Amino acid sequence: MFLYHGCCLLLSHSYVLSCNGAVPGEPVKKDENSRRGNWGNQIEFVLTSVGYAVGLGNVWRFPYLCYRNGGGAFMLPYFIMLVFCGIPLFFLELSFGQFASQGCLGVWKISPMFKGVGYGMMVVSTYIGIYYNVVICIAFYYFFQSMTNLLPWTYCNNPWNTPDCSGVVGTGHRLNGSLANATTSLVVGVTEVVNRTKRTSPSEEYWKHYVLNISDDIGNFGEVRLPILGCLAISWFVVFLCLIRGVKSSGKVVYFTATFPYVVLTILFIRGITLDGAINGIKYYLTPQWQKVLDAKVWGDAASQIFYSLGCAWGGLITMASYNKFHNNCFRDSIIISITNCATSVYAGFVIFSILGFMAHHLNVPVSEVADHGPGLAFVAYPEALTLLPISPLWSLLFFFMLILLGLGTQFCLLETLVTAIVDEIGTDWIIRNKTVVTLSVAIVGFLLGVPLTTRAGIYWLLLMDNYAASFSLVIISCIMCICIMYIYGHRNYFKDVEMMLGFPPPLFFKVCWRFISPVIISFILIFTVIQYKPITYNDYVYPGWSLAIGFAMALSSVVCIPVYALYKISRSPGATFRERLKNSCRSHPKWGPALQEHRTGRYAPMASEDTVEARPLKEKEELKEEQKEEEKEKERKDEISLTIQGSNGSTNTHNNPNPSA
Repeated sequence: MFLYHGCCLLLSHSYVLSCNGAVPGEPVKKDENSRRGNWGNQIEFVLTSVGYAVGLGNVWRFPYLCYRNGGGAFMLPYFIMLVFCGIPLFFLELSFGQFASQGCLGVWKISPMFKGVGYGMMVVSTYIGIYYNVVICIAFYYFFQSMTNLLPWTYCNNPWNTPDCSGVVGTGHRLNGSLANATTSLVVGVTEVVNRTKRTSPSEEYWKHYVLNISDDIGNFGEVRLPILGCLAISWFVVFLCLIRGVKSSGKVVYFTATFPYVVLTILFIRGITLDGAINGIKYYLTPQWQKVLDAKVWGDAASQIFYSLGCAWGGLITMASYNKFHNNCFRDSIIISITNCATSVYAGFVIFSILGFMAHHLNVPVSEVADHGPGLAFVAYPEALTLLPISPLWSLLFFFMLILLGLGTQFCLLETLVTAIVDEIGTDWIIRNKTVVTLSVAIVGFLLGVPLTTRAGIYWLLLMDNYAASFSLVIISCIMCICIMYIYGHRNYFKDVEMMLGFPPPLFFKVCWRFISPVIISFILIFTVIQYKPITYNDYVYPGWSLAIGFAMALSSVVCIPVYALYKISRSPGATFRERLKNSCRSHPKWGPALQEHRTGRYAPMASEDTVEARPLKEKEELKEEQKEEEKEKERKDEISLTIQGSNGSTNTHNNPNPSA
């Protein structure tokens, strides 16, 4: 008993705290917002946001961009863009959602005409959620396939291999007696690998011919790959289970899903740097090519990577912050999460390139010939490197388990964004009580929409969605959000809101970034994206024009929500002229502001009338109260005079008699 109390109580000079964070003698802390709920504690929010921002792109995109754009020299523009664009935008979205305690739709009471931005965020999150879970399900498939004594993509003696297949593992590792006859599909030595004009690895053929059984055209769907479909069902089921109680359940899961990838990365890093040739891969990754710093393309890549990696304009940041308590220090959180995300990208680069350097050393080829990005790195290059390691199934299990956890951390927030937006928009007691039903419905719809991506043409559609559904549309959404908050609602109003919430105004640096620097950088990203645009390809396959048209339609489907809803809102707003309707549609909704009555102070304090929640300045509110008191006194005097004149039998005491008929 003594040990228990010793663990549960922390004595200090000023106060005593128990294990659950409550002061002894006081009631245990409950949700501040009992209707929507809050995070169990602030660590859950930070871990969830880290899991959301740190995703597959940190592993398969950043290292590739880094070595392609000057190695260590790329770090300079990368961190400059983090400071001037990434952290300010992250803080803006967190403060936006936390102040209103609403999802990506509800927050637009700040300026109802721009609610289409929220719908655009929902569309983007829907697209990403559909294909992102397919990537997770493929990682699940590889994870299950790694539960064997020999990885199935180690050799070229399988039914799906072609005569062009060239393995990297020596012939001394025999599978069975027939392996000796498979000399055409095995590499006897490294020399043969180097002399081949085109090398097809066993991992690449396993990926293309067995896992995907890829068709020859995006329009040729073929049959559904049942193993992938089964893994997709598992993936959605896991996501649903983790979100079955909203942030209450996902907040507990992230203690594992957000932290264990770092354990795996560290294990793989320690293993990687002990391999022959690892130092060459790391040198290739970090060696600065300072002349590239003057290249606008490098700055464009840095800005784009920061923007997309942090998850800005997806709606997830607003949604996650909406479950914070009103006075939470989201300024501190935004800096911690943003820096953690970028540091993870850099750290993952060391892990990836130490292994790729080892592979290049083994094959006696330059690192650039084994380096890759996107699915090619996760499901071709890295799995092949894993076959060269002792106890390769163990490292394969760890690697794909890490990919699963990285993907799930992002997927939780994508699904919660959609569910929260739906629940907040409808807002009835029934749907709030039955939020689990909404979560299940969204998960089922997401699974069904992902089924086409499990067909033989699925990889073509997955890459099409990845390249178009969440590209320039995110930049446009983010830019309009900045303009709305800073220039339509007004920067002074928003700075006061943040000060009321945090207890201190935003630092001057963030004020300048929100108003000027970040919108300029966002515009630069948009221009860069348009100038750098190239039609998508997959290896040697060139996408047909009709598929590119579908890709642009997906990209525009989120952006078009903004003008369509704006026109709708203007047409429904009161006013005799278009200018009046436009002005009224831009004006903040009366319910804009803190969600809880206890936080609606100052200019958000309600008027004296019970049924009115209009936010009025405090001075005006006090004046209205004084006027109302004067009116009530005047009315009482008139009533007394009236009752005196109308008294029965000429009596002047009728109004004092409790029973006039007596």
